[in-house]
Amino acid sequence: MNVVDSSGWLEYFADGSNADFFAPAITAESHLVVPTICIYEVFKRLSIQRGNDQALQAMGLLYRGQIIPLSDEIALQAALLSLEHKLPMADSIILATTHNQAAALWTQDEHFKDIPGVMFVEKG
Repeated sequence: MNVVDSSGWLEYFADGSNADFFAPAITAESHLVVPTICIYEVFKRLSIQRGNDQALQAMGLLYRGQIIPLSDEIALQAALLSLEHKLPMADSIILATTHNQAAALWTQDEHFKDIPGVMFVEKG
């Protein structure tokens, strides 16, 4: 199972220099897990950059994965991970969802760089 964090989705949609890094995780839809916080972050950023219509079209790709809502179990795990790794709230929820689903996290976010089970690439 794979989780692509918000920075990875945005890189993919922008066809940035690391888009090819994220493509295998995004296109393997039967193994794709999407935390609901990623829907929020990606939609908000794309709405600002491209408008609501294009942001909604992009959401179709996120919805091809298995959407995992924020549960009380994930929230508590996120709080612990936030304290352990000094992560912001959204990042800790993404990591907790990744752990909850026994998935690999794909990212270019420096916060995750040295955490086991993370597929990290430097921003281009």
